[in-house]
Amino acid sequence: MEINWTDFFAPVWLSIKISIITSIIVFLLATLAAKGMAGRRFPGYSLLETVLLLPLVLPPTVVGFVLLVILGRRSWIGKLYEQFTEHTILFTWGAAVIAAVVVAFPLVYRTVKAGFEGVEKDLEDAARAQGASELQVLTYVTLPLAGRSLAAGYVLGFARGLGEFGATIMVAGNIPGRTQTVPTAIYVAVDGGNMTLAWMWVCSIIVISALMLMFVNRRSG
Repeated sequence: MEINWTDFFAPVWLSIKISIITSIIVFLLATLAAKGMAGRRFPGYSLLETVLLLPLVLPPTVVGFVLLVILGRRSWIGKLYEQFTEHTILFTWGAAVIAAVVVAFPLVYRTVKAGFEGVEKDLEDAARAQGASELQVLTYVTLPLAGRSLAAGYVLGFARGLGEFGATIMVAGNIPGRTQTVPTAIYVAVDGGNMTLAWMWVCSIIVISALMLMFVNRRSG
């Protein structure tokens, strides 16, 4: 069977783009949230923690449905976005990024938070006693000591963005050349009985994931 390489690489490049953008956004958001929540207790803490972790236990299709309602043309977000851009958020690769960020956030948040909570408070207090500002404590003490968890969190965000299917197909659809990612392309190929093409996409996603893990392990080492 002759392979159309343009059609083959289109979902691969799109998946990589979505994964990179997703991993950066979710890493920054999860790190900020984890730093604010780590080692603290305040009224409403349990409720807030539950909300942050909720996408972890919900089926991706449920997350996708909620996003479909929130970002749809009838919602104020959808109307505001369409008013400024004259386009809808749904069924674009940007919607796929939003879906991947929401689904990946709890995984990254839990990992990064565990890293922050594992940092010895005595070391941070010692730095403060030496006159270090909070920013200096964060930069030179907390972040380096939590480095492995931060790296692991970033990898999880990238991997989740690369493999997201359920929520993505709800809000972004499966439009070849526009919103079709590798997971959705694999599904369509298998459904159509094109196992050769499905295997090629499976191998591509395995290679990308393996290269990402090797890079992070090398940096951590």
